Amino acid sequence: MRVSIKSTLLKSSIAVAAIVVFLAVHRQNRVYGAAGPIDPQRASYRVLAPIESGNLVLFPVVQTGKEAGSPFLTLDEGLKNGEVEVTEAGRVRGLVRQRPGQDRRPNSGIARPAPAYRGDQVNTLVLVNNSTKPLLLLAGEIVTGGKQDRVIAKDRIVPAGSDPIDLGVFCIEPGRWTEDTANFNASAKASTQSIMVQPMVREKAMVAKDQHEVWDSVHGAIGGALDAPAASTATVEVTGDQTSLGTTSYARAMQNGAVSAKVDEAAAPVSKSREQILGQLRQEHAVGVIVAIRGEIVWADIFSDTDLLARYWTKLVRSYAAESLLGGPGHGKAAIADAQHFLDAPNGGTETSIGDVGVYRYRELRSGGTETFVLESLLPGTGYDVHLSKLTLRGESHRTAGVVLR
Repeated sequence: MRVSIKSTLLKSSIAVAAIVVFLAVHRQNRVYGAAGPIDPQRASYRVLAPIESGNLVLFPVVQTGKEAGSPFLTLDEGLKNGEVEVTEAGRVRGLVRQRPGQDRRPNSGIARPAPAYRGDQVNTLVLVNNSTKPLLLLAGEIVTGGKQDRVIAKDRIVPAGSDPIDLGVFCIEPGRWTEDTANFNASAKASTQSIMVQPMVREKAMVAKDQHEVWDSVHGAIGGALDAPAASTATVEVTGDQTSLGTTSYARAMQNGAVSAKVDEAAAPVSKSREQILGQLRQEHAVGVIVAIRGEIVWADIFSDTDLLARYWTKLVRSYAAESLLGGPGHGKAAIADAQHFLDAPNGGTETSIGDVGVYRYRELRSGGTETFVLESLLPGTGYDVHLSKLTLRGESHRTAGVVLR
């Protein structure tokens, strides 16, 4: 039987094309993580046995194939070594970066319009990253000083050596509008006392996006911490509302001796043996935790690698511990299966996305009673999810309104 050369070539071309299409689709259905391609399905995450401390239960989350070596600088690291500056919006002129070779002399003939003075704003600060590393910012991180203490409104990445950027924030110190310091500082001087805002406040900033709801949550969080039983090691007990602390600042309230002792005691089993626990988590390739309070799973924080989890460990754990001080009904005991189901549940529903071309993309996905936030790095050599937050929606946070953030 004779077979034409044209027919043979046609069949060969179809076969090659099919292989190319298969490989292209196969490649598109994979995401590239810090250690190379990883399975994008949530099933690639595995929940371990919990670490328990009273009302607080943490389920470590592991993912195979993940290695330490994050290229990012954290906010606390940058503020403490002076490579990151955060000021009120009205000070932006003093932060404008001079480019190499740029002539700023008055008679150089080069037009250099100065930034327009806007005045200081409650929900906007200015940040400049002078380091040689990209800066990672997480929603819920605290900066203190300026005219009011603030909390970062959403996750984002700031490139190394970038120009000043507008930073969306919420005030967590109602009532003060007088300058404390020109530049903002980290949440605490000692790394062992570092803290983010607890989940109830973080949720209002991330989901409700409303300044008044953030203030209400700050009021409730401080009141709940004051009403919680005194720590067994405390020498002074403080009761009453936040005016008894002499401050309305969430950050300063959490640094109060009596309140801090309560937080430390609630976090003791997962903070006193920090190095031992982190050593074990590194061996297991842990990349995050799922948080249960009084038996209800309320939050998850997952990172691209174990290194980032370790660097955020103290401030995250202390924020979870602060949440566990609040009163409320019990929900039985959360099991590993419950935590795994929370993580594996599909993130369908509505999705919104914002970002900076070539730098990052930040997605918000709402499905049923949960909300998921995913920060993806688009910087050269990355192209992977750096941080994921997933939370159980509670109360009025089912609606979105309020301040428009940059």
